[in-house]
Amino acid sequence: MQNNINRASQFQPFDSLKGFKEALSKMEENKEEKKYLNDDLYQKLNNRLQELKIGDDITIEYYNNLEYIKTIGKLKKIDYHNKIIYVANSKISLNDIIDIN
Repeated sequence: MQNNINRASQFQPFDSLKGFKEALSKMEENKEEKKYLNDDLYQKLNNRLQELKIGDDITIEYYNNLEYIKTIGKLKKIDYHNKIIYVANSKISLNDIIDIN
C-alpha cells in the first residue's frame, strides 16, 4: 500500500516556476474594464483631435490589453480613414483613446 501512495505522489502537480501563479493572479487583479465615453466627452475629444498638429507634444491616455496606458511624445500622424493615431513609437486606435492633453 505504501508503494502505491509513493507512486501516486509523483503525479501530483508542482509549481515549476515559483511565484508564477501569484504573479498571474496579481496581473488579473489590475485589469480594468474599458470605459466608454458619453457624447459630451466624445465631442470634446474629437475637438481636441481636430486642434492637433503634426509635431505637437501630447499626452494620450488609451485602453490597451485590459489596462489604461499613458503615452507622452510627439504626434507623428493621424489616420482618420483607418482610425489610428501615431504618437512617438506607438500606434493607437482612435476608438481606445479616453484623453489627450
